[in-house]
This record gives sequence, structure tokens and C-alpha cells, in this order.
Amino acid sequence: MVLTKLFSSSKKSPDKKKHHKPSASNGSDLSDLQLHDSQHPPALVRAASSDRHTDSSLDVASKNHQSSQQLSTFSTANNYSNHSKNKSSSSHRLGSSRQSPSKSSSKPQRDPKHKSRRVASTPSDSPTKHKSKSSSSRFAYDRDSHPLNLPPDELRRLSAMAAGRDDSRSSMDVEQPDAVTSPAATNAAPSPSAFSTPTRQDSPASSAGMQSNGVHSDTAERSPTPPPHNVTSSAPQPAPPAVDAEACKLAGNKFFKAGDYQKAIQEYTKAVEAQPSSSTYLSNRAAAYISAHLYHEALEDAKLADELEPGNQKIMHRLARIYTSLGRPTEALSIYSQIQPPVTAKDKGPAETMLHHVTQAEGSLRDDRGGSMTLYCLDQAVKGLGFGVTQPRKWRLMRVEAYLKMGNVNSLGDAQNIVMSMLRDNNQDPDALLLRGRLFYAQGENEQAIKHFKLALSLDPDSTQAIRYLRMVQKLLRMKDEGNAAFKSRKYQEAIDLYTKALEVDPKNKDINSKLLQNRAQAYLNLSIYDKAIEDCTSALKLDPAYVKAQRVRAKAYGAAGNWEEASREFKKIAEANPNEKGIQEEVRNAEFELKKSQRKDYYKILGVDKNATEQEIKKAYRKMAIQHHPDKNLDGDKGDTQFKEIGEAYEILSDPQKRASYDNGDDLLDPTDIFARGGGASFAHMGGMGGMGGMGGMGGMGGMGGGQNIHIDPNILFNMMNGGGFARGGGQNPFESSYHQHGW
Repeated sequence: MVLTKLFSSSKKSPDKKKHHKPSASNGSDLSDLQLHDSQHPPALVRAASSDRHTDSSLDVASKNHQSSQQLSTFSTANNYSNHSKNKSSSSHRLGSSRQSPSKSSSKPQRDPKHKSRRVASTPSDSPTKHKSKSSSSRFAYDRDSHPLNLPPDELRRLSAMAAGRDDSRSSMDVEQPDAVTSPAATNAAPSPSAFSTPTRQDSPASSAGMQSNGVHSDTAERSPTPPPHNVTSSAPQPAPPAVDAEACKLAGNKFFKAGDYQKAIQEYTKAVEAQPSSSTYLSNRAAAYISAHLYHEALEDAKLADELEPGNQKIMHRLARIYTSLGRPTEALSIYSQIQPPVTAKDKGPAETMLHHVTQAEGSLRDDRGGSMTLYCLDQAVKGLGFGVTQPRKWRLMRVEAYLKMGNVNSLGDAQNIVMSMLRDNNQDPDALLLRGRLFYAQGENEQAIKHFKLALSLDPDSTQAIRYLRMVQKLLRMKDEGNAAFKSRKYQEAIDLYTKALEVDPKNKDINSKLLQNRAQAYLNLSIYDKAIEDCTSALKLDPAYVKAQRVRAKAYGAAGNWEEASREFKKIAEANPNEKGIQEEVRNAEFELKKSQRKDYYKILGVDKNATEQEIKKAYRKMAIQHHPDKNLDGDKGDTQFKEIGEAYEILSDPQKRASYDNGDDLLDPTDIFARGGGASFAHMGGMGGMGGMGGMGGMGGMGGGQNIHIDPNILFNMMNGGGFARGGGQNPFESSYHQHGW
């Protein structure tokens, strides 16, 4: 056959050339290699004589050349490999050509000048040892690796070998087999198993892995490692079945009529997803959202449907209705105005009513008509909101403003709840922070108010309200502190002036103004300007009816002005409303006692002198009144006599310092059964001394009612004195006084 001739001619040609052209290497056996290299490049010879890595190298080279050239070259390389006694193997397509023992045993001489062209190392007796030694010395990479994973140097070498193969083809007069020269074989790239791995014929691998015709068996064949980038792709997934949008719409209509709005929304959603450009599906879903009280979702669908189909009356009606339910009547009326033909008054009535109430609420706040009117208007507007819809932010801000205008405890608490709800939604809301600062300011917590005003300014530096309130509170605090300092320094008139200026800063702040008025009333009271003190306290109580401190100051001013009846009434009222108020019970008793004093004869008034009159002034007044009302000059009869007696009685009491003090203290009004009723102490000036009680052994006599002193005794001290020996003051003498001093009791 042609293949056999080709193989035999390739074996004989080196021997002939060896005899006709001696080697220049001093008889070296490498002359055959040199002559053979003239027809085939050295790189191709090395590729043919290499170990099992030859398959992968030829696989890379075959991508650039036809399979016929590869088979011819590989056959020639195998013949030379057998001649040079290296490991050899037969090609799968050309068949196996076994070497004779004599030729296999011939060992070529090494040429030092051609070390780089050495084909194989000297075979050893052990095939295993020869294999490991050969692979370790000639291959720096895994021979089983895929050609794409070879080192760059090896790839360049194989490319050069393939380029030289075209030149060698012209010198090789080999007839190609029909199977190789067929178009299919020429154009097809060889598979990894197209060439067998070269193996020594005397090795166990050769005898076990080769069939009789020289072709490897399936058990001895080893496939190369696949490249790491080759990944088997999964089969494509089948496309999901198409959704029938119209069927989903019909199903949604069925659920809508049955009142199952959630399922209707689900079906309409399927239809919208299948056909997003359908305004009908969006409008139907908006209707389902409205029925489910999901107005914000309904608004999105209705707006998109209106964009897809402008001028659709049904969609526009639905959109206007949603705006009204969300508390946006202005936008609802704008939609109604665009509908043609024009809508009826009934259709747009809810939006118009809502807008009317909101406008009234705004006007009430602007004109300062009171918070109650604003709250009423807002309550009417809320009735038009959809179920579960939160009041618009603007409405909530207006409601807080109204509560602040009312200023009472309950309204401030309601305002606090609204503001805290807004801050939970957005703690960076400058308007809500400003209102919270105003609430603190209205409640008298000025430091917290300043803090929140500054926070609002940090978020909105252009907020004119925050700037105004911050400056106002700071000015108020400064003036109040200056007035308090003047009051403590007993500069009452200066304190009054400072409090007056502070009251002019913010006339609307009820809390701080009520405190300023009470402070000024106290300063007036200390200056004995009782009517001004009463007036300021009354004004403070109008701002804060529960202001106890202002109530007490006014009661004191009534008493100091001589109106003990009103003072007693005020103190009793305070005690009933605040039974735990410190000192209020004592003030009630004192007011009642002073009322009794005011109801007896006023000796000072009879003589026409002041309560602080001196002894000389009292004498002078007595003489004048006595001459004026003497019985000899009296023309009024009994009335004149009575008046003259009162003048004498007044002079007798007031001219005697002891009696005068007793009169001033009201000792004559004390009830003997309730001697300690006046705040835990009593005045005993009128009792004249009590002569000593003899240490409980006997009463020792009451020492006269006239010679005692004005003594204010605490009940506890009085009891101690009674247990220890009695009273030593007054007209009598303590009989045990000398013994007490002698014995040191």
C-alpha cells in the first residue's frame, strides 16, 4: 500500500544519505538527524519524539494546517524516532511499523554541539525508571494538560514547527491516502485521539495498550484535560405562558361586584402587568383601591391612566374624587373644571364645601378671631376626608396654631400630641420643631423653647418665625431676670419699671405675662400701693385662673387695704381648692381674726388718727375731739353723749402703751376656749402677768390684768413652762424663783 511504501522509504532515506554525505561531527550518529532535518524541521522531530505530550502539541498545530500534512510529518518523525532508539509509537491512521531488535539496540553517539537537539535519553532496563527520568528532564509541565494550558514558550515552539512544515512538504514525495486527502478529512480538525501517545515497544504499556494492528485500545487511551473555561451551558428554560389580560380584567370585575376588593386588585394587577399601557385596567384598579380605602395607591393609578388617555371623563371624575378624599380640594376642583361637558354642582359639591371650610379656618387664624373658630372649621373639613386618611400636614399645623391661641392646659396638651405625631413621621421637620418650641414657651419652659427654635433655624435658616420667637424669648428672659434682681435688692420701683417693659414684649403669651404681673403686684404691695397690686393680680388671674400665687397676693392686698372681709373670702377659696397649699390654713385664721378686729370699735378712727400715730398725736387729737363733742356743747342729745364717751374710751386705750398693744393685737377678741387658735401662738398682754402659777401646786393668784407685758408664746414653750414652774412674768412673782436660782434648776 501507499502508506507502507511511504513508511519504508522514510526508513531507508537516512541510511543512504549517511553513506554519501559523511557527518561533520567526527562519526557521530546524529548525521542521520541532520540529514533528516533538511526535509523536516527540528521542531517537528522533537514533537514526534516527545512523550505523551505529543498528542496535545500536535492538536494545537493542527488548527493551522491540514490533516494530511500532519499525518505525513508524524509518520516520518516516528520512523526517525525508531532509528534513534527513543520511545516510539505508531500513528492510528498509518499503522504500526515495528523496529527490528538490531536497529532498536543501536545507540547513537552524543554530539556536544547538538545538546539542544537531543531527542531522547539512553533507555534503561526498567521502563518505569526510564519514563520518570525522561519526563523530569525534558518536560517542565504536566504532559496530560490541555494544549491551551501549555506554557508560552512551548506554544511558540509548536507555531514555528507548523510554519516550517509547509517547506518540508515540497521535499517529501509521499502519496497521500484517499482517506487523508478527502475534503472532509482535510477540513476537519483532528480529535485528541487522532494520534496515539508514543510508547516503547518493549515496555509493558506498549504490549498492554496496543492492538495487533498497532492502534491503541480503548482501555489504554487517555483523553486530555479539558480547558478550565469550557463550561457546559444548561438547557434554555421554556418561556412562561402568556397572561390573558382581558380574562384577568373580567375576573377582577367579578370580585369587585362581590365586594372582594383585595382579590379584584390582584386580578387587575395581573392585567396591568400583561398590558401596562391600558388605561382601562389602571382605572379599574384605581376604583378597587378606592373601595379598599387605599387612596394613595388609587391616586397613582388614576394619574397614570389620565396620562395614557387624556380627556376620559370617567377617569377624570375618579381622579377628582380621590383628590377630595385626600384633603386636596383645590386640585379636585381643577380637574372638575377640565371635564367637558361641565360637571354638575352635586359632583363637585364635596370639594367646594371642603375648600370653603379650610379657607374659613385660615382666615380665622389670620384675623386672630380665636382658636375655637379655627377648630370648628377644620372639624367640618375633616368630614370630607376618606376613611382612614390622615389629615393633611397643613391642616395639622393650623390646628396646633389654634390650640396655641386658646392657651389653656387641655388645648396645649392636644397641640403637644399633634406635634409629637408629626415629629415621629419626620424628626427633621422645621415647622414641627418651631411649634414644639412655641409650646414650651407657652408653658414657661423657656430654655427648652430656645433649644427648639435653634434646631428649627439649623434646618431652615430662612425661617422668619423661628428668628422672631428666638429673639423675643431671649429678650423676655433678660428683662425678667433684671426685674427679679432689682426686687431682691428692695428696689421695688425699679423692679416695677423692668416688669412693665417685659410685659410689652409679647402681650399674647399668657403664661409668662401672668408671672410678670404677679411679680409687679408684689412690688406694688411692698410699696403699699394696694389698688395697683390688686389690679395686677386680677389681670394675672384672667390669663391663668388657677395661678395660686396671684390669688394669695391679691388676698393680702385686700387685707392690707383694710378689706378683711374680701381677704378672708379669698383665703378660704384658695384653701378649698388647694388644701395642701403650704401656710394657707394659718392665713385663713389670721384673715378671720383680722375681720373680727375690723368689726369692733375703731379707736383710731374715733380719734381721727393713723394707726401709727405717736402718743403726742393721740393726745392732741383727743383734746380737739373732746372740746368739739363736749356735752356742754352737744346739741344732738343722747347721740352726742355716746360719741363723747367713745372718744374718752379711745383715748384711754390708745394712751396706754400696754392697752394699745393689746388692742392692736386683738387680744380682747380671743376665745378663752381656743387660746392657741391663732397659728400656734397667743398674745397675753391684756392678762397683766398671770402672777405665777406656783409650779402646779397652787394657782398662786392671777397677778392682775394690768401690769403684764405683751408676750407671744409658742404652745410647746408654754407647756414646758407650766411643767417647770409656771409663769414668772406679770404683776405677780414666782414664789420659787429664789430657790430655782439657788439650786440651779
